[in-house]
Amino acid sequence: MKIVVLAGGISTERTVSLVSGTGVCQALRRKGHQAILVDMFMGLENPPADLNTLFDAPDGLCPDVKIEVQAPDLDAVRRSRPDQSPSRIGPHVLDICRLADIVFLGLHGQDGEDGRIQATLDLLGVPYTGAGYLGSAIAMDKIAAKEMMDANGIPNPKWQKLTYTEAEIPQLAETLPMPCVVKAPTGGSSLGVYLPKDRAELADALRQVRSFCHEVLVEQRIYGRELTDAVLGERYLPPVETFPSVENFDYEAKYQAGGAKEICPAELTEEQAKAVGEMALRVHKALGLAVYSRTDMILDENGQLWCLEANSLPGMTPTSFVPKEAAAVGVSYDDLCEEIVRQSLKIKRR
Repeated sequence: MKIVVLAGGISTERTVSLVSGTGVCQALRRKGHQAILVDMFMGLENPPADLNTLFDAPDGLCPDVKIEVQAPDLDAVRRSRPDQSPSRIGPHVLDICRLADIVFLGLHGQDGEDGRIQATLDLLGVPYTGAGYLGSAIAMDKIAAKEMMDANGIPNPKWQKLTYTEAEIPQLAETLPMPCVVKAPTGGSSLGVYLPKDRAELADALRQVRSFCHEVLVEQRIYGRELTDAVLGERYLPPVETFPSVENFDYEAKYQAGGAKEICPAELTEEQAKAVGEMALRVHKALGLAVYSRTDMILDENGQLWCLEANSLPGMTPTSFVPKEAAAVGVSYDDLCEEIVRQSLKIKRR
C-alpha cells in the first residue's frame, strides 16, 4: 500500500511526533509498504511534478531526528518554513495525502490529536488511522474528557475548571484545595502540568499555566502507583507501571535517559490487572476512540483505581508504552504498526 505517515506539525510535541513517525514509517517499509513521512507543518517546498514518485524514495523521506530533553522552539520552526504561510498545513501536504491508500497519523498534541486533521481528511475522503474527529477532540480536551468520564461513572480525581485574571491569583492560591495538580486542558508530554508542593508554588503554577491556555484545569492530586494501559482493537494489553526518578515528571524528565523506570507487564494481581484493562476499555469506548488508545491511571493505597486521562494517538516510538505492551503479548513493533493500519481501514467514517 501507499502510506503517508503524517508527523511533526507545530505542537509542543513536534519532536516526539517526528521520532514516532520515523519509527512507524520504517516499520511499514520493512513490511513491504510504500511508506513515506510527511511533516504536516513544513510540507514539501519543491516536490517532483509527479507526486506519486515520492513513494519510491529509498529513505521514505524520514528525517534524522531524536527527542531532545527540552521542548522544541516553535517560533524557530515557524521562521524556518520558506513560504511563511499562516496555514498549519504545509505546502502540498494534502495533495500527497490524497494519493495514499491511508494516512498513518503519527501526530501528537494540538492539530494532530484535537480532531482538526481528522475532520480535514474526512472531508477529502482520505482514510486515516485511529479515532475520528469527535473522539479525538474529546480526548484531547481534558475538561471535555472528564465530563464524559463523569457521565459514564468512570472514577477520576475531583476537578474544577477555572478562568481568572492575574489579580485573582493570590486569592485562588489561598483557597484552592491542596494537594492539587494544575493543568493546561490540551497539553501533552507533561507540558503545562504543575505539581505544587505549597501555596506559593500553587500561585506560580497558576501564573505559568496561563502561557498555555485560557481555561485551566485544577484537579485533586491522587498518590499511588502510576499505571498506563493500551487498547488495541477490542482488547486491552498488559499494563505498564512507571516509577519516575524525580517528583516533578515534566517534559525534560520524561525524555532524558534514566528519567523513569518502566515495568511491563506491571506487577499486579490478576484482579488488579483485569481492573486496569477494563478501565482502559471503558474510557476508550466512553470517549468514542477507535483502533488504539492509551489511558493513564493511578492505583491508590486503598486499591481504588482512578483515571487521569486518555491518549487517542499515543506515542509510537519503538520504546513507547504501546509497543512495549504489544511486545509483552508477542506482537512485534512492525506487526503492531501494520495491525493499526489494517484495523483502521475497516472503519466507515461519517
